[in-house]
Amino acid sequence: MHSGNSPIFVRRTALLLFSAILVFGTFAMAGPRSAAMLIVGLGFGCVLEGMRFGFTGPWRAIVTERDGRGLMAQLFAIALTAVVAFPLLASHPDELNGAYAPIGFAMLVAAFVFGAAMQVVMGCGSGTLVNAGSGNAIGLIALLGFVLGSFLGSLHLAWWTSLGALPVYTLQGLFGNLGGLFVTLLGLAAIGLIVLKRARPGMRLPRRGLFVAALLIALLATLNLVIAGQSWGVVYGLGLWGAKLVSAVGVDLSSSDFWGAPAHAQRLQQSLLTDVTSLSNIGIIVGAFIIMRWRSSPGPQVAALRPLSWLAVALAGIVLGYSARVAFGCNVGAFFSGVSTGSLHGWAWFFAAFAGSILGIRLRPRLLQTLLPQGATQ
Repeated sequence: MHSGNSPIFVRRTALLLFSAILVFGTFAMAGPRSAAMLIVGLGFGCVLEGMRFGFTGPWRAIVTERDGRGLMAQLFAIALTAVVAFPLLASHPDELNGAYAPIGFAMLVAAFVFGAAMQVVMGCGSGTLVNAGSGNAIGLIALLGFVLGSFLGSLHLAWWTSLGALPVYTLQGLFGNLGGLFVTLLGLAAIGLIVLKRARPGMRLPRRGLFVAALLIALLATLNLVIAGQSWGVVYGLGLWGAKLVSAVGVDLSSSDFWGAPAHAQRLQQSLLTDVTSLSNIGIIVGAFIIMRWRSSPGPQVAALRPLSWLAVALAGIVLGYSARVAFGCNVGAFFSGVSTGSLHGWAWFFAAFAGSILGIRLRPRLLQTLLPQGATQ
């Protein structure tokens, strides 16, 4: 082998070995289901980072550049997932759970705030995990803020929902399983037509690689549903990390409406390796790390920010986490999984968050002028 290729070979071999050790270690400590969930998470991380499948960027692109390719890929992935998820949920109602949540005033406002905040920091729930795993220092700080924000949101969730919310509605409940799937696909097609009309020629349909990425995301989301018994999510796992950290320093959460509930209290006592959302989140971080190091071996990506700007990034992460918890999910748990499993909440979340995203796109340049040192680039 050429000597110049030796360092690359060694690095990639080490990455594969690291992945194998991580999976087998999880298998040994927590069993096959946990190991399988970690593999699914690794798959998500590899596709999101390696094939540039995301949520925040495509929403921005259709607004600012009239580039609809990324958003069309999202709609395609959701449709593919729905075609499989609806029959699975209907045939295994006691074993599988969709991403269902109520629509309420606080939920709609929180989704709007989340949409704005994700454009300001250029990252949603999954995007923050990917950015942190790929070595982006801003992404890491935003992730820490997201963990704290999601935990704080869980403490206040009961109060926010007490402001008023509708019952949980599903399209299956309103139209039947087949009718609900038809309405879901019809809704996705309608949004797709709007995107096609808005997008410029040549920027309407995804390239082949992005279609493949959408197919893989749909496959992984289906595996997540089957293995975990619930839809792909992000926010709960991050809130759990925050709750565990707080509990570790001696704070008693038993009086919390959220963490005092039996199911959540039990997860607080158990290992993170038994929590399916935590496992997929860990997998996303590690998968993004593997892809980034597979390509090259850079150091952490440190942005040129003023000292107080790092605090601003952390605060933005807190806003993301808090609003995502109050809105019952982010782009993954609310939009992707909610719509693909028939939740009416998923549709309401999408429209509110997209409206907020438009505001965030307008706010970002003004905030960057304040956050970046003079002469620094975005």
